[in-house]
Amino acid sequence: MSQEKKTILVTWDFSNPALNALKHAAKIGRIVENNVLLFHVVMESSEAAQAEEKLKEACKKHTEELGHEIGYVLREGSIFDEISDYASEEANNVNFVILGTHGMKGSQKLFGSKALRVINGSTVPFLVVQKEPSDKERFTDIVFPIDFKSENKEKLQWAIFLGKYLNSKVHLFKAPAKDKSLQKKINVNLNFAIRFLIQNNIEYEIHTASDGKNFMKETLRFTKSIGADLILITTTKHMTLMDLIFAAKEQYLIANDEGIPVMCVNPRASFAKVGQFMYG
Repeated sequence: MSQEKKTILVTWDFSNPALNALKHAAKIGRIVENNVLLFHVVMESSEAAQAEEKLKEACKKHTEELGHEIGYVLREGSIFDEISDYASEEANNVNFVILGTHGMKGSQKLFGSKALRVINGSTVPFLVVQKEPSDKERFTDIVFPIDFKSENKEKLQWAIFLGKYLNSKVHLFKAPAKDKSLQKKINVNLNFAIRFLIQNNIEYEIHTASDGKNFMKETLRFTKSIGADLILITTTKHMTLMDLIFAAKEQYLIANDEGIPVMCVNPRASFAKVGQFMYG
Protein backbone atom coordinates (compact mmCIF):
# COMPACT_ATOMS: atom_id res chain seq x y z
CA MET A 1 0.00 0.00 0.00
CA SER A 2 1.14 3.49 -0.75
CA GLN A 3 3.05 5.12 2.09
CA GLU A 4 1.97 8.59 1.00
CA LYS A 5 -1.64 7.94 1.78
CA LYS A 6 -3.24 8.57 5.14
CA THR A 7 -4.48 5.51 7.04
CA ILE A 8 -7.80 4.67 8.63
CA LEU A 9 -7.11 2.40 11.58
CA VAL A 10 -9.75 -0.14 12.61
CA THR A 11 -9.71 -1.62 16.11
CA TRP A 12 -9.98 -5.35 15.40
CA ASP A 13 -10.91 -8.25 17.65
CA PHE A 14 -12.65 -10.47 15.04
CA SER A 15 -16.10 -9.54 16.44
CA ASN A 16 -19.22 -8.31 14.65
CA PRO A 17 -18.79 -4.72 15.94
CA ALA A 18 -15.23 -4.76 14.57
CA LEU A 19 -16.54 -5.95 11.20
CA ASN A 20 -19.06 -3.10 11.19
CA ALA A 21 -16.18 -0.70 11.84
CA LEU A 22 -14.21 -2.23 8.96
CA LYS A 23 -17.14 -1.80 6.58
CA HIS A 24 -17.30 1.88 7.49
CA ALA A 25 -13.53 2.17 7.01
CA ALA A 26 -13.60 0.57 3.56
CA LYS A 27 -16.50 2.79 2.48
CA ILE A 28 -14.88 6.00 3.68
CA GLY A 29 -11.41 4.86 2.59
CA ARG A 30 -12.54 4.57 -1.02
CA ILE A 31 -13.92 8.10 -0.97
CA VAL A 32 -10.99 9.83 0.74
CA GLU A 33 -8.39 7.46 -0.77
CA ASN A 34 -7.02 6.27 2.56
CA ASN A 35 -5.35 2.98 3.40
CA VAL A 36 -7.20 0.71 5.84
CA LEU A 37 -5.38 -1.21 8.58
CA LEU A 38 -6.78 -3.67 11.12
CA PHE A 39 -5.23 -3.05 14.53
CA HIS A 40 -5.13 -6.09 16.82
CA VAL A 41 -3.63 -6.32 20.30
CA VAL A 42 -2.57 -9.52 22.08
CA MET A 43 -1.91 -9.75 25.80
CA GLU A 44 0.99 -12.24 25.57
CA SER A 45 3.69 -12.85 22.96
CA SER A 46 2.69 -16.53 22.87
CA GLU A 47 -0.60 -15.47 21.25
CA ALA A 48 1.04 -13.52 18.43
CA ALA A 49 1.67 -16.28 15.87
CA GLN A 50 -1.89 -17.58 15.89
CA ALA A 51 -3.32 -14.06 15.86
CA GLU A 52 -1.17 -13.11 12.88
CA GLU A 53 -2.44 -16.07 10.85
CA LYS A 54 -6.02 -15.07 11.62
CA LEU A 55 -5.25 -11.47 10.66
CA LYS A 56 -3.81 -12.52 7.31
CA GLU A 57 -6.91 -14.59 6.59
CA ALA A 58 -9.21 -11.73 7.61
CA CYS A 59 -7.35 -9.24 5.41
CA LYS A 60 -7.53 -11.51 2.39
CA LYS A 61 -11.21 -12.33 2.90
CA HIS A 62 -12.40 -8.79 3.55
CA THR A 63 -10.24 -7.23 0.82
CA GLU A 64 -12.10 -9.42 -1.66
CA GLU A 65 -15.52 -8.85 -0.08
CA LEU A 66 -15.26 -5.08 0.43
CA GLY A 67 -13.24 -4.17 -2.65
CA HIS A 68 -10.63 -2.20 -0.73
CA GLU A 69 -7.13 -3.38 0.15
CA ILE A 70 -6.79 -4.11 3.87
CA GLY A 71 -3.61 -4.56 5.90
CA TYR A 72 -2.97 -5.16 9.57
CA VAL A 73 -0.90 -4.16 12.59
CA LEU A 74 -0.28 -6.57 15.46
CA ARG A 75 0.83 -5.29 18.86
CA GLU A 76 1.39 -6.80 22.29
CA GLY A 77 0.18 -5.00 25.40
CA SER A 78 -2.94 -3.26 26.66
CA ILE A 79 -5.60 -2.23 24.17
CA PHE A 80 -6.11 0.96 26.20
CA ASP A 81 -2.54 2.07 25.49
CA GLU A 82 -1.47 0.48 22.23
CA ILE A 83 -4.18 1.85 19.95
CA SER A 84 -3.82 5.49 20.99
CA ASP A 85 -0.02 5.23 21.05
CA TYR A 86 0.16 3.86 17.51
CA ALA A 87 -2.48 6.25 16.16
CA SER A 88 -0.75 9.26 17.73
CA GLU A 89 2.67 8.43 16.30
CA GLU A 90 3.14 10.86 13.41
CA ALA A 91 5.21 8.43 11.34
CA ASN A 92 2.23 6.04 11.12
CA ASN A 93 0.21 8.69 9.23
CA VAL A 94 -3.10 7.73 10.84
CA ASN A 95 -5.98 9.96 9.77
CA PHE A 96 -8.46 8.64 12.32
CA VAL A 97 -9.49 5.43 14.07
CA ILE A 98 -12.79 3.59 13.69
CA LEU A 99 -13.93 1.64 16.72
CA GLY A 100 -16.88 -0.74 16.71
CA THR A 101 -18.86 -1.12 19.91
CA HIS A 102 -22.07 -2.67 21.22
CA GLY A 103 -22.77 0.61 23.01
CA MET A 104 -22.77 0.98 26.77
CA LYS A 105 -24.00 -2.32 28.15
CA GLY A 106 -24.34 -3.84 31.59
CA SER A 107 -21.55 -3.00 33.99
CA GLN A 108 -20.12 -0.38 31.60
CA LYS A 109 -22.99 1.89 32.64
CA LEU A 110 -21.53 1.90 36.15
CA PHE A 111 -17.81 1.42 35.56
CA GLY A 112 -17.30 3.52 32.49
CA SER A 113 -17.30 2.95 28.76
CA LYS A 114 -14.48 0.83 27.35
CA ALA A 115 -14.72 2.89 24.20
CA LEU A 116 -14.01 6.08 26.10
CA ARG A 117 -10.98 4.53 27.77
CA VAL A 118 -9.53 3.61 24.38
CA ILE A 119 -10.30 7.03 22.89
CA ASN A 120 -8.80 9.01 25.76
CA GLY A 121 -5.20 10.03 25.06
CA SER A 122 -5.21 9.83 21.27
CA THR A 123 -4.20 12.84 19.19
CA VAL A 124 -6.31 11.64 16.25
CA PRO A 125 -10.11 11.39 16.27
CA PHE A 126 -12.04 8.19 16.87
CA LEU A 127 -15.16 7.37 14.90
CA VAL A 128 -17.31 5.12 17.11
CA VAL A 129 -19.88 2.97 15.26
CA GLN A 130 -22.40 0.42 16.43
CA LYS A 131 -24.01 -0.71 13.18
CA GLU A 132 -23.10 -1.46 9.58
CA PRO A 133 -22.89 1.55 7.23
CA SER A 134 -26.20 2.68 5.78
CA ASP A 135 -27.01 2.31 2.11
CA LYS A 136 -26.13 5.97 1.57
CA GLU A 137 -22.98 6.60 -0.43
CA ARG A 138 -21.64 8.96 2.23
CA PHE A 139 -22.44 10.88 5.41
CA THR A 140 -24.80 13.51 4.02
CA ASP A 141 -25.62 15.31 7.28
CA ILE A 142 -23.38 15.92 10.29
CA VAL A 143 -24.53 17.40 13.60
CA PHE A 144 -22.03 19.77 15.22
CA PRO A 145 -23.11 20.66 18.79
CA ILE A 146 -21.93 24.11 19.88
CA ASP A 147 -21.68 25.18 23.52
CA PHE A 148 -19.56 27.72 25.42
CA LYS A 149 -16.35 25.65 25.55
CA SER A 150 -13.30 26.74 23.58
CA GLU A 151 -12.70 23.12 22.49
CA ASN A 152 -15.49 23.54 19.92
CA LYS A 153 -12.87 25.03 17.61
CA GLU A 154 -10.74 21.89 17.67
CA LYS A 155 -13.42 19.70 16.13
CA LEU A 156 -14.17 22.29 13.43
CA GLN A 157 -11.24 21.12 11.34
CA TRP A 158 -12.91 17.71 11.11
CA ALA A 159 -16.26 19.18 10.13
CA ILE A 160 -14.40 20.88 7.28
CA PHE A 161 -12.53 17.69 6.38
CA LEU A 162 -15.75 15.65 6.24
CA GLY A 163 -17.60 18.44 4.46
CA LYS A 164 -14.94 18.65 1.78
CA TYR A 165 -14.34 14.97 1.15
CA LEU A 166 -17.79 13.55 1.81
CA ASN A 167 -19.72 16.59 0.58
CA SER A 168 -21.63 16.66 3.86
CA LYS A 169 -23.90 19.39 5.20
CA VAL A 170 -22.97 20.56 8.70
CA HIS A 171 -25.81 21.25 11.13
CA LEU A 172 -24.62 23.68 13.79
CA PHE A 173 -26.70 22.81 16.86
CA LYS A 174 -26.45 25.64 19.35
CA ALA A 175 -26.95 25.27 23.09
CA PRO A 176 -29.33 27.80 24.68
CA ALA A 177 -28.07 29.91 27.57
CA LYS A 178 -29.81 32.42 29.85
CA ASP A 179 -26.54 33.60 31.34
CA LYS A 180 -25.23 36.49 29.21
CA SER A 181 -21.59 35.51 29.68
CA LEU A 182 -22.20 31.95 28.49
CA GLN A 183 -24.40 33.21 25.67
CA LYS A 184 -21.57 35.41 24.47
CA LYS A 185 -19.09 32.49 24.46
CA ILE A 186 -21.54 30.31 22.56
CA ASN A 187 -22.07 33.01 19.94
CA VAL A 188 -18.30 33.49 19.57
CA ASN A 189 -17.92 29.76 18.87
CA LEU A 190 -20.86 29.81 16.48
CA ASN A 191 -19.52 32.77 14.51
CA PHE A 192 -16.05 31.21 14.38
CA ALA A 193 -17.54 28.01 12.93
CA ILE A 194 -19.66 29.86 10.40
CA ARG A 195 -16.69 31.90 9.18
CA PHE A 196 -14.55 28.84 8.42
CA LEU A 197 -17.39 26.82 6.95
CA ILE A 198 -18.14 29.66 4.52
CA GLN A 199 -14.46 30.09 3.72
CA ASN A 200 -14.24 26.39 2.85
CA ASN A 201 -17.52 26.33 0.89
CA ILE A 202 -19.16 23.87 3.30
CA GLU A 203 -22.96 23.84 3.31
CA TYR A 204 -24.41 24.44 6.76
CA GLU A 205 -27.56 25.20 8.72
CA ILE A 206 -28.00 26.73 12.18
CA HIS A 207 -30.37 25.27 14.76
CA THR A 208 -30.93 26.17 18.42
CA ALA A 209 -31.83 23.71 21.15
CA SER A 210 -34.85 24.55 23.26
CA ASP A 211 -33.80 22.73 26.43
CA GLY A 212 -30.56 23.84 28.05
CA LYS A 213 -30.87 21.40 30.95
CA ASN A 214 -29.80 18.34 28.98
CA PHE A 215 -28.09 19.50 25.81
CA MET A 216 -26.70 16.08 24.93
CA LYS A 217 -30.11 14.39 25.06
CA GLU A 218 -31.58 17.11 22.88
CA THR A 219 -28.62 16.79 20.48
CA LEU A 220 -29.44 13.12 20.05
CA ARG A 221 -33.15 13.84 19.55
CA PHE A 222 -32.33 16.48 16.96
CA THR A 223 -29.89 14.19 15.14
CA LYS A 224 -32.54 11.50 14.90
CA SER A 225 -35.24 13.96 13.81
CA ILE A 226 -33.30 15.14 10.75
CA GLY A 227 -31.91 11.70 9.90
CA ALA A 228 -28.30 12.83 10.31
CA ASP A 229 -25.52 10.29 9.85
CA LEU A 230 -22.93 11.49 12.35
CA ILE A 231 -22.45 13.54 15.52
CA LEU A 232 -19.14 15.36 15.94
CA ILE A 233 -18.05 16.00 19.53
CA THR A 234 -15.04 16.79 21.68
CA THR A 235 -14.22 14.68 24.71
CA THR A 236 -13.73 16.00 28.24
CA LYS A 237 -10.60 18.17 28.25
CA HIS A 238 -9.00 17.03 31.51
CA MET A 239 -10.38 13.54 31.88
CA THR A 240 -9.74 11.97 35.28
CA LEU A 241 -9.90 8.41 36.51
CA MET A 242 -13.26 9.27 38.06
CA ASP A 243 -14.56 10.35 34.65
CA LEU A 244 -13.55 7.00 33.20
CA ILE A 245 -14.98 5.01 36.10
CA PHE A 246 -18.29 6.81 36.50
CA ALA A 247 -18.79 7.91 32.89
CA ALA A 248 -17.99 11.29 31.44
CA LYS A 249 -20.98 13.14 30.02
CA GLU A 250 -20.11 12.41 26.39
CA GLN A 251 -20.66 8.70 26.96
CA TYR A 252 -24.37 9.33 26.49
CA LEU A 253 -23.69 10.29 22.88
CA ILE A 254 -20.83 7.88 22.20
CA ALA A 255 -22.95 4.88 23.25
CA ASN A 256 -26.30 6.31 22.14
CA ASP A 257 -29.27 3.95 21.93
CA GLU A 258 -30.00 4.98 18.34
CA GLY A 259 -26.66 3.56 17.15
CA ILE A 260 -25.72 6.83 15.41
CA PRO A 261 -21.97 7.08 14.61
CA VAL A 262 -20.06 9.61 16.71
CA MET A 263 -16.69 11.16 15.88
CA CYS A 264 -14.76 12.05 19.02
CA VAL A 265 -11.98 14.64 18.96
CA ASN A 266 -9.72 14.96 21.99
CA PRO A 267 -9.12 18.62 22.93
CA ARG A 268 -5.37 18.16 23.02
CA ALA A 269 -5.34 16.95 19.38
CA SER A 270 -3.05 19.00 17.17
CA PHE A 271 -4.46 21.51 14.70
CA ALA A 272 -1.45 20.77 12.50
CA LYS A 273 -2.80 17.35 11.54
CA VAL A 274 -5.38 18.74 9.14
CA GLY A 275 -4.83 22.44 9.61
CA GLN A 276 -4.79 23.03 5.88
CA PHE A 277 -8.53 22.38 5.73
CA MET A 278 -9.23 25.32 8.01
CA TYR A 279 -8.15 27.83 5.42
CA GLY A 280 -9.50 26.55 2.13
